[in-house]
Amino acid sequence: MKRHFLVLLLTSLCVMAQAQGVEGALAKFDKKPTVATANEFFDALLKEEFIDEKIAFPASAGADSLCQQVWYWAAEWLYDQGQYKEAEKYALDALTKYHPSNPEKADCLNTLGCIYVRLSDFKQAANYSRQSVEIDLKGGDHDRISSSMNTLAGILMAGYQAKEAEPVILQALDHANKVDNPGRKAIILGMASEIYHTLGDDSKALPYAEQAIEIEQKLGRKPKLAIRLSQKGSALLGLHRYKEAEELYRQILPDFKEMGDYHSYAIALNRLGMSLLCLKRPAEAIPYYKEAAGLFSKMGDLYNEIHAHRGLYESYWTINPDSAKIELDYFDLLKDSLYTHATADALSRYNAEFGNDQLAQENQQVRSAYKRTIIIAIVVLLVVILISWLIIRQIRIRERKSIEALMQEVQLLRADSKKEETPSSDTSTSAILPPPSIEDNPDRIFLKRVIEVVNEGFADKQWSVEVVASKLNMSVQTFRRRLMSAAGESPKAFISAIQMEKAGNLLTEQPDMPIVDVAFKCGFDEASSFTHTFKRIYGVTPSQYREKQ
Repeated sequence: MKRHFLVLLLTSLCVMAQAQGVEGALAKFDKKPTVATANEFFDALLKEEFIDEKIAFPASAGADSLCQQVWYWAAEWLYDQGQYKEAEKYALDALTKYHPSNPEKADCLNTLGCIYVRLSDFKQAANYSRQSVEIDLKGGDHDRISSSMNTLAGILMAGYQAKEAEPVILQALDHANKVDNPGRKAIILGMASEIYHTLGDDSKALPYAEQAIEIEQKLGRKPKLAIRLSQKGSALLGLHRYKEAEELYRQILPDFKEMGDYHSYAIALNRLGMSLLCLKRPAEAIPYYKEAAGLFSKMGDLYNEIHAHRGLYESYWTINPDSAKIELDYFDLLKDSLYTHATADALSRYNAEFGNDQLAQENQQVRSAYKRTIIIAIVVLLVVILISWLIIRQIRIRERKSIEALMQEVQLLRADSKKEETPSSDTSTSAILPPPSIEDNPDRIFLKRVIEVVNEGFADKQWSVEVVASKLNMSVQTFRRRLMSAAGESPKAFISAIQMEKAGNLLTEQPDMPIVDVAFKCGFDEASSFTHTFKRIYGVTPSQYREKQ
């Protein structure tokens, strides 16, 4: 047991070290895309035997060529590691670097098709794959045509369009037979096996898989052989040869794990669980389904994760009804998640696989609920906007009324100041009944002084609250409290009233004075700012106010 654990640990460490070597080189290239870092990346791929021969760029290689090749192979590597979202990013980046007439663009499109299958976006997958086939057909290379057609067939099959995939894979096989590429032929034979298994014709699926296995054994390609054996296992399950399927999946599970192909490993776990369930050994099936469910959850593969939880539900049914109920609830939760996240093609595939007649109705209900939510959100947003507008309007009305009252106060104070400055013509009457003096009211004396200081400051733009307080020999806080006590408003509001009262007088008394000059005399640096403030208080622009006067 300890030895087995140590073997697994060492294997995991080796896989991690490999990934770090390639991905570390990729990170260096992304940070500094040069010939040296590109060659280092391909050396890492060669070291891990991911490529068959050394790829080295000359010193004259352009940046676009470097990025195109590195990003394409990065996508291939990441796809092989099961990191599909990262693979998608690099493949899309690489695609932008290909010239439209470059036949190698088909390879990148082909890879994108495979990536989107793993991401369950079958519509995108088919789109990119068809583009790849079109490019290869124009080139006339039978090997490339067979490869791109094989990918398209696989995508159609994955999107539960196996009937449409059948003629495509047969054409691919026809092109493969015209060239000497046994490795390619084995791949296409394996795909043909999967398609006929999906169509329920396992009597055809099995011989195609066995032909592929024979070729892979001759080529000595262990990773590919494990996949062909898995395809044979699917055909055996379809033919109800469950014992043979069980033995086969037990044989290939360690191979997938050793290679780090955890997606194929998880699928094999699911199918081994199915074999055991069909052999009436549900208790043995449970740990395999559980491990598969955990792996699919980490990968974000909802479709296959649903299969795993369905298997757990069926396995627990006769053993532990409570656990079966938990798995059924989780199955329903994943189903709802599939409605939300999967593409239309994936939903169609799910419907056909599980025979869920209520899917379309439930999906429509989800959409209707979504529409209702959107409508309610829009209505609430409009109500909030209306309320906000009304609140702002009320604030501005109160502000205008407050400033208007202060302006009237400023006018009275100025009028009082003018009366004091004008000597009385009737000296005898003044001696008997002296007029009321502004000096009788300390608050009015203070306010008059504030008006004088502010007006004096307009000329040199020295009329801020801090400056006015300083000229009155007060701290800002003392000035604020004193003004609030005398005028009932803040210093800022009182100074604004002084500005606007003066502006109104200038516009009326000096009709030929330019608006810009009026603004400057009232302490504004810009006419636009003056106009905006004036309109907020008076309700009209300075020009309109002058015309009315």
